[in-house]
Amino acid sequence: MPLSANNPDRTSWLHVDKNSDFPIQNIPFGVFLTRNDIITIGTRIGDTAIDLGALHQLGYFEGIPLTDDIFLQDTLNDFIADGRKTWRAVRNRIAQVFDAENDLLRNNTKHKEAILFRLDEIEMQLPVQIGDYTDFYSSIEHATNVGTMFRDPENALLPNWLHIPVGYHGRSSSIIPSGIPVHRPQGQTMPHGAKTPVFGPSKLVDFELEMAFITTDANDLGEPIPIEEAEEYIFGLVLLNDWSARDIQKWEYVPLGPFLAKSFASSISPWIVTLDALEPYRVNSPKPIKPQLDYLQYKGKKSYDIHLEVSIQPKGAKENVVSKSNFKYMYWNMAQQLAHHTVNGCPVNSGDMMGSGTISGPTENSYGSMLELTWKGEKPLKMKDGSERKFINDYDTVIMRGHCEKDGTRIGFGEVSSKLLPIYNKK
Repeated sequence: MPLSANNPDRTSWLHVDKNSDFPIQNIPFGVFLTRNDIITIGTRIGDTAIDLGALHQLGYFEGIPLTDDIFLQDTLNDFIADGRKTWRAVRNRIAQVFDAENDLLRNNTKHKEAILFRLDEIEMQLPVQIGDYTDFYSSIEHATNVGTMFRDPENALLPNWLHIPVGYHGRSSSIIPSGIPVHRPQGQTMPHGAKTPVFGPSKLVDFELEMAFITTDANDLGEPIPIEEAEEYIFGLVLLNDWSARDIQKWEYVPLGPFLAKSFASSISPWIVTLDALEPYRVNSPKPIKPQLDYLQYKGKKSYDIHLEVSIQPKGAKENVVSKSNFKYMYWNMAQQLAHHTVNGCPVNSGDMMGSGTISGPTENSYGSMLELTWKGEKPLKMKDGSERKFINDYDTVIMRGHCEKDGTRIGFGEVSSKLLPIYNKK
């Protein structure tokens, strides 16, 4: 099925600002609460939210085999489970309905009142029910920086890192959409020079600049996914701020890896941008430093040129851009991650989420965490209000944005924004 929704010459009869992340070529998917307190599945063009449940009920998806309630749900899981053929057909039809040359809906005031919403009339929700969450560790720059800080710089990468996409199983219960505040976590730490651990609030709360992909039902128990098929099971991508408590992490991560330091919160952007929408922005992945085993070898362009940016906004002050990176820096790409994840027969389900791991680039201003940007706090960052940051302070808001741009077309993710609050205090 052709990707007609990606036609760069297409324009919409809905207003779209020149620098919008959401032109008619994007058509992301999300879940929102409407002005009538109804939860629906929707999409977005410019600053207009589109109720796909209403669009379907009014007959605009005629000819596409969809169940009556496919968009009348509070998650995208069932729609994602329908597979790539359905996603593509629906995206193409939405592009057709809102094309500037199509006046079928544009001239129907009654239908528009039921289907279209201003952004201030909706409240975005978590787009999928996330059954399982895996976080990878796939940026060679990030892994090298961390290994240099905490181990021997000559052996910054552990022996397995260049051979497998390293990952761990995280908590899905604490994944939240943009706009939900996060409380500073408490836990055990081992202060420098101490002989026994102490309990208390983390003093080194950090962000991690990541992206995450959402899967469809992919395989049965025991069935690996070949790398050449892996992208067929990836629905789309979101921005991910995988919050971390570095002092808790340092004490707990040996021998089994992160636990409380990572499970207190992970924030994602609410609109899932499909892999189809990102198709024009494919680029080559970094060349392997060491030969990779057959099941991890691939052909073609498997990375995406996605510009990423992180800002810190202190309470009552202006934003400060602290990092500019790019998804294309990832050493291990999504196809390799999914192939490796399932090579042992682990089943992957609709709505599962896979984090990329911190995305750091080759320059100091492209590092994807405060741990790296301030080099363990040794080089504090100065804010516009004159204050300094080694890590994230209470009431700071961390904002991540991402977009692709090529030949005059921009496809973006919006933002994931979260404020850090003091430790939870039940009143």
